[in-house]
Amino acid sequence: MATMKFLCDTKRCIECNGCVTACKNENDSALEWGIQRRRVVTINDGEKGEASISVACMHCDDAPCMAVCPANCFYKTEDGIVLHDKDTCIGCGYCLYACPFGAPQFPKSGAFGARGKMDKCTFCAGGPEENFSEAEHQKYGANRIAEGKLPMCAELCATKALLAGDAEIVSSIFRERVAYRGSKNAAWG
Repeated sequence: MATMKFLCDTKRCIECNGCVTACKNENDSALEWGIQRRRVVTINDGEKGEASISVACMHCDDAPCMAVCPANCFYKTEDGIVLHDKDTCIGCGYCLYACPFGAPQFPKSGAFGARGKMDKCTFCAGGPEENFSEAEHQKYGANRIAEGKLPMCAELCATKALLAGDAEIVSSIFRERVAYRGSKNAAWG
């Protein structure tokens, strides 16, 4: 079985935020106010060496969010996608502090200090509810993986900077791009 991963090519990302909009539109029914599963970050904004990168949950092999969750609401699918169960989440926020990518999000409504249920990128793989059920759609959004499709953010990336899918294929595409650029540092420079 494939291991699913994201990769953003900083040499192609033009900070259009199309991936952010695509994610928001595809998963709108599941997103509470203030939740943004994907965002574009610009490093060295306006300076030489400026680079933009689309960031969301990276579905880590050894996910720190899973390690610190006292409620064990995180689980990994056969294809390496890290998902969570909103019914089990207690809103403690440990995952937020453990994640180096800032993927776990909490709703912005409610009393100060009350976090509510955590939300994060699902790689458009739904959640623990039955595939394509109304409950799954309302809690977790789209389940494009069960349909044999890739996440909407990567599908709609205009410059194909955001790659998603089988890690071996994604890395192969990226290696070809780096080789074409003809520089050892072209991938990150």
